[in-house]
Amino acid sequence: MSSTPFERTQHVAVLGGGPGGYEAALAAAQLGAEVTLVERVGVGGSAVLTDVVPSKSLIATADAAVAIAEASDLGVQFYAKGDKGKPLKPEIAINLAAVNKRLLALAGQQSEDMRSTLLESGVRILSGHGRLEGPNAIVVSTGPGGTDFDRVEADTIVVSVGASPRELDTAKPDGERILTWTQLYDMKALPEHLIVVGSGVTGAEFASAYMNLGAKVTLISSRDQVLPGEDQDAARVLEKVFKRGGMTVLSKSRANTVERTENGVLVTLSDGRTVEGSHCLMAVGSIPNTADIGLEDVGVELTEAGHIRVNKVARTSVPNVYAVGDCTNFFPLASVASMQGRTAVFHALGDIVIPLEKVKITSNIFTAPEIATVGLGEKDVEDGAADGLVYKLPLSANPRAKMMGIKDGFVKIIARKGSGTVIGGVIVAPKASELIYPIAVAVERRLTVDQVSRVFAAYPSLSSSITDASRAMHLVNIS
Repeated sequence: MSSTPFERTQHVAVLGGGPGGYEAALAAAQLGAEVTLVERVGVGGSAVLTDVVPSKSLIATADAAVAIAEASDLGVQFYAKGDKGKPLKPEIAINLAAVNKRLLALAGQQSEDMRSTLLESGVRILSGHGRLEGPNAIVVSTGPGGTDFDRVEADTIVVSVGASPRELDTAKPDGERILTWTQLYDMKALPEHLIVVGSGVTGAEFASAYMNLGAKVTLISSRDQVLPGEDQDAARVLEKVFKRGGMTVLSKSRANTVERTENGVLVTLSDGRTVEGSHCLMAVGSIPNTADIGLEDVGVELTEAGHIRVNKVARTSVPNVYAVGDCTNFFPLASVASMQGRTAVFHALGDIVIPLEKVKITSNIFTAPEIATVGLGEKDVEDGAADGLVYKLPLSANPRAKMMGIKDGFVKIIARKGSGTVIGGVIVAPKASELIYPIAVAVERRLTVDQVSRVFAAYPSLSSSITDASRAMHLVNIS
């Protein structure tokens, strides 16, 4: 008798090997299906090779530079001996060519590790461009110029083709001076003056990283402040840190054109002002890679922007075709893509599945400091979408933060009135991505602030701010 939840061997084809496609293929293999993964650039996709892994590696380097620069605040000083033993204060130097070489090597190794895991699990991997040919087949062009073809028959198809940087006709990237975030890693030296167009997550992360690496940075934001749509208190903290670090933030400014000059770039704003720099990063969003892969011919429904419409189990309008990751209309995060991939396969193969809920998704912005969020936000309370209470505790009140010299940040908890159930949270702090987990568990398991407050936190620790905020909300909740 088969130990899998289906009677015969199921055939699963996965188009795209990013985080979602990888997890889908791995989960299908674990459930005993015959699995084929089609990927054109390498396992891990752009998330591993040109996006998440290299960008966060760059940010880790920037964090190290900041740690060295700010060590004197903790009484640690760096000196070299000069003539006659006289101490010299050395400068921090960034070898960007070496940094980029390292992070691309890390990305390549991560891709290879993922590929090995799939092969060990019995997944067949085809390199090439895939296109749906009906709801039960993918045709893969595997030869130079698409001359050789392989046909993959499948009971279930999972589409995980990701997205690419959006390009504007008035600011065409050339890979040298005008760049997308996938092209930054070809730079051999730190840009003298980097202009970042777009103050969303990608723009803010790279602006933060290059400022901390020592480059002059100008951030052009079309909105009132950086990170539109994020928690306003968090955005204000980050903008204050940016300006204190020497970054120029141009709010309510829209870039009309970006042109290459003899020695750099010229950005012209909608009000006629101009900004000159050495390089320009275009961080104006992304577009799904859903064109010309046969989706419309099969009957898969797309949004006007080209994203694949999916439900909470990642199913499309075609019953046996699922879609995951940035190519869908769900939530563009690598962690979400991975969960979607597993959920899709569990649903398709008859395993136990829990539909995904956006309100339980944890997200993080890898600036310095980091910004982590989960659940409902303060704006949801203000707009009446949730009957909640909000409590914010500055990180400066935390003893461990004082010991570490942390100047900026806070813990914010949102709880439902009456019951005190935790429905959301925001953390602005170094490694907020790690600190948000207890609040995420509270949101997932519907814990109350009193239940969270009874959990022992180590003393001193940054996580004790979560306990302190929860304890404070006990009095707020019963008053």
